[in-house]
Amino acid sequence: MSSLTLALGGGVIAAIVIGVIVLIVIFMIVGIYNNLTSLRERYKNGFSQIEVQLQRRYDLIPNLVETAKGYMEHERETLEAVISARNQASAALNTASQNPGDNAAIGGLIGAEGALAGAMGRLNVVMEAYPDLKANQNMMQLSEELTTTENKVAFARQAYNDGVTMYNIARKKFPAVMFAGMVGHSEDGKLLEFDSKKIEEAPKVSF
Repeated sequence: MSSLTLALGGGVIAAIVIGVIVLIVIFMIVGIYNNLTSLRERYKNGFSQIEVQLQRRYDLIPNLVETAKGYMEHERETLEAVISARNQASAALNTASQNPGDNAAIGGLIGAEGALAGAMGRLNVVMEAYPDLKANQNMMQLSEELTTTENKVAFARQAYNDGVTMYNIARKKFPAVMFAGMVGHSEDGKLLEFDSKKIEEAPKVSF
């Protein structure tokens, strides 16, 4: 067998080996892309439950403020601050719901929820001086509904954050970490981390 034939044979084998390696890499990248995309879509879909519960809370707050107005004639600034913070949080939720994978939008929602929690907290402090308002049946019912809704928000947020954590872990594992950026997964998902103390306590009306 001539050296030329051996060289050609060796070249064909090398080409086959390289081709196989390339195919393996391509299949691996496709697999990484599909897995990360699936995980990201899963946590984005999970955001819908947070949206439902937050919107429910935003719908209850104006009713609470309207009830309080009849008793808190001299607290207009406090009541207006609550409505303003509520409107900003609602707008931030709308932005985030359009693309839960947008970290900036999630960050905006976190900030708006913090502002709303602060405004509701100030309202609760002021309401302590109005015992008749605290005894109002409508206010008591709204308080109970807000508390129930807040518990549902916490549950939905935990499920969402679990999904985000799974995605982030998968993105950082080898070999995904080598190719994630190449296939459109260049950054971690953002956890929806509210100030738990403010968010859990502020929307409630203490009696």
